[in-house]
Amino acid sequence: MRLVIASLGLLTLTAQSAALTDAQLLAHYRHLHSHPELSLQEEQTARYLARELSSMGYAVSTGIGGHGLVAKLENGDGPTLMYRADMDGLPIPENTGLPFASEATGIIPSGDEVAVMHGCGHDVHMTVLLGVASQMMARRDEWQGTLLLVGQPAEELGAGALAMLEDGLYPRFGVPDANLALHVSATLPAGQFGYVSGYALANVDEVDISVYGRGGHGAYPHTTTDPVLMAAQIVLGLQTIVSRELSPLDSAVITVGSIHGGTKHNIISDEVKMQLTVRSYSDATRAMLLRRIEEISHGVARTAGMAEDRLPLVTVTDEYTPAVYNDPALVGTVAGLVRQALGESAMVELDPVMGGEDFSRYGRTEEQVPGNIVWLGTVSPANMAAAEAGQLTLPSLHSAKFAPDAEPTIAAGVSGMTAALLGLFKVRP
Repeated sequence: MRLVIASLGLLTLTAQSAALTDAQLLAHYRHLHSHPELSLQEEQTARYLARELSSMGYAVSTGIGGHGLVAKLENGDGPTLMYRADMDGLPIPENTGLPFASEATGIIPSGDEVAVMHGCGHDVHMTVLLGVASQMMARRDEWQGTLLLVGQPAEELGAGALAMLEDGLYPRFGVPDANLALHVSATLPAGQFGYVSGYALANVDEVDISVYGRGGHGAYPHTTTDPVLMAAQIVLGLQTIVSRELSPLDSAVITVGSIHGGTKHNIISDEVKMQLTVRSYSDATRAMLLRRIEEISHGVARTAGMAEDRLPLVTVTDEYTPAVYNDPALVGTVAGLVRQALGESAMVELDPVMGGEDFSRYGRTEEQVPGNIVWLGTVSPANMAAAEAGQLTLPSLHSAKFAPDAEPTIAAGVSGMTAALLGLFKVRP
């Protein structure tokens, strides 16, 4: 079901008494920042959000697709809109110097204990969700419809959205007319929004390649078939796929992130293992990349004389995240609403990136719900000026030093996303 955009007037974002104050939002942010939890382990984080949303008057359901939660507010006849925030942290030891820096730890699948921080801004995402929730509750006389607020687990694994959908997200809580989300940006000024129409983030595939050979003594390579040499040829061959087989107007990335083989200087091993990340936008390009990776790997081994039953094993793992496609009509409406609320310069157009985001999953169901994820800047004026002067390299997302300028970032996030939701609720299917 598509939306017909109604005529929208300027939105006034004056908070009513029931809405969270800036000080309360900052307190929530500091708590969430100090208590990160790893993917699939977000039990206390979900409990914190559920308690706060319940106290506002939302009907909160928990344990969806793991530690996922949905806060629902039915407010008369009208559209159903969904707004998502992700909850998981990262296995990174924080090095920001903040007085509320994380000292949390978690257990990774290997069983090792690691330091954990919110190095991707999910603490900001959750805080903005709480602020938006309080605004929408306080101002429910300004809109009609049903609001679904989603706290999603395991975004960093690309698994949480699918888990919630497979656990009945839409059948249990209603199919939205549109889905919204935001993600912090490590390069935009604090409080400025960025938008991308169409493809915004990439398909993400993980590919494992086992290259088999015939091992032996390093002094007698002629008696062996060297898998290290084959692996090197495969690495070089893979780089020709994007540069020579894909249109220059299309975009893709094939990166070999890991390669391991052998045990000693003078031993030619029997096997080399490689790990790849493969990025694309369209499904057709994705299929071509994955096919050619296998064909090139097999071709190198055949040229080296390997038998058909000893060709490289190429495995595409289950950790697939589809590309994010921002619905152009929805993007235009949201951008206009944010500009009305915060000023013309508050929303700027950006280029798509090759990062991944499983927000895409919410639009890849049979209902084909239109979605839009926007970027929200986090960089303080001082750091932005220093970076522009070449005096500072801004920490990226997933950096141990990533520290948003929290107050203006959160304030703009709440105002902008509240404006978007209030405006979209004036839409009729």
